[in-house]
Amino acid sequence: MESPARVASALASHGFNASREAVTLLARAEDTDAALALAVEAAPEDALVLTADHVREALDGGTRRTAGPADAADERRSTPDEPSVASAESTGAEPPEPDPSVSSGTDSPKGGDDGGGVAVEMKGSPFDRDPAKRSISVAQDITGQSTGTGEYDDFVRVFRDRYEKLAGQLRGRVNHRPTDSLRAMPSGGDAGLVGMVNDVRSTANGHWLVELEDTKGVFPCLVMKDKGIADLVDELLLDEVIAVEGSVSDDGSILFVDSIQFPEVPRTYQPSTADRHVRAALISDVHVGSEEFMADAWHRFTDWLHTDAAERVEYLLIAGDMVEGVGVYPDQDEELDIIDIYEQYEAFSEYLKEVPGDMEILMIPGNHDAVRLAEPQPGFDEELRDIMAVHDARIHGNPALVDVEGVKILMYHGVSLDEVIAELPEEKASYDEPHKAMYQLLKKRHVAPQYGGHTRLAPEEEDYLVMEEVPDVFHTGHVHKLGWGKYRRVIAVNSGCWQAQTAFQKSVNIDPDAGFAPILDLDTLEMQVHDFN
Repeated sequence: MESPARVASALASHGFNASREAVTLLARAEDTDAALALAVEAAPEDALVLTADHVREALDGGTRRTAGPADAADERRSTPDEPSVASAESTGAEPPEPDPSVSSGTDSPKGGDDGGGVAVEMKGSPFDRDPAKRSISVAQDITGQSTGTGEYDDFVRVFRDRYEKLAGQLRGRVNHRPTDSLRAMPSGGDAGLVGMVNDVRSTANGHWLVELEDTKGVFPCLVMKDKGIADLVDELLLDEVIAVEGSVSDDGSILFVDSIQFPEVPRTYQPSTADRHVRAALISDVHVGSEEFMADAWHRFTDWLHTDAAERVEYLLIAGDMVEGVGVYPDQDEELDIIDIYEQYEAFSEYLKEVPGDMEILMIPGNHDAVRLAEPQPGFDEELRDIMAVHDARIHGNPALVDVEGVKILMYHGVSLDEVIAELPEEKASYDEPHKAMYQLLKKRHVAPQYGGHTRLAPEEEDYLVMEEVPDVFHTGHVHKLGWGKYRRVIAVNSGCWQAQTAFQKSVNIDPDAGFAPILDLDTLEMQVHDFN
């Protein structure tokens, strides 16, 4: 039997998409190659989609011609068996806990003019899916909104905006007093303070001194080492916003801390779900252009997307690093299969054509992509968008909050995870369990809290990196490690990569998890991870 995926690919090579029924008719023909040739020859010149009527008309007496060769790459690849499904134990991640579904899917229209139709010259879909049932929009995106010039006032503005947004989530939990008011308290007493972490240091006696800054000044807060909250100091990052409560010294010079609170995901939070059975594939770090790009694993993945097992997978969300890039790390040119950055994107676009033509694709950039390195990163420029026009993929900035049929998915490439893992104790953040580092970002309600370290941050009119709205799903990449779990009912998933270990990664002891595709059920928020390696 001829593979329907091969038939769809052969039609795509002639510039046609096709209905599912048309593909089935051609696959079942006695001589599929001859039937393909007849159907292509008989199709109207202005047709973009080959219908079953076109095929029947051709087979009933259309003009014959010699068939051109089918896509050689697709002929060499057979449709794979159902890929293995990675368990939580096999990846070192926490198994997802049962979670009640709350049906609150929306019918929001497609946002912007960067999505919509199906492009030509790609693999058609073997399924008869109804695009009218889909809804996808982006609630937060820096693309087209960047106004920062790097002036001093820009930095003041973005940090003030961060403070106001996160302080607004914390003020109701403590008896907040501005720093100048704390100093003026006549004889001490109980008080609270909401501030940005300015400094953390230990005292000679092993206690912790945390300096918090608000819009009125800086105030020292002492956390005694024998307090139960002392271990929370290990989780603090500079420039994050927290709240503390305690008592002020008699001279008003210091606050003795009894409690520390983070902005947090509320314990009462309930996730939203889609109103129908539909799934999304969450991937990142494709790295086309690298000598270690795993083309065979990618082919197995895209072939699987054409099988019945993937019929409900209607969305593909890519969290950055479409290509390997140029000059990202020392001696990278020695590990490149494609030297020119534009040719890398052209090659990526060709691989993207293997995805079923009716799938919705949304992508954001990463640190290897040809965009500015400072976060938030605007989406790709027009030249790169034109190169990647296949599928009419939706392209947004990093990070982006995406609403997919009522499910809020926060997509962030994840450069700040390096900093979180470097700064916090291993049991709270590590490369082997990247989802735990993501838990810390959810707790802090900011995707990149610390300024001045490895993560480059751009000053803007507002802080686009604050999690003002709690996502249902938090999707990252960057660290090339697979891990997922739940934090207060929010699914956190780092989706691994499609690049085998490079010489540079080996030199810094990075052993990537490559060739995996997390598949999320949007109606139940249950997830399976398929291994295509």
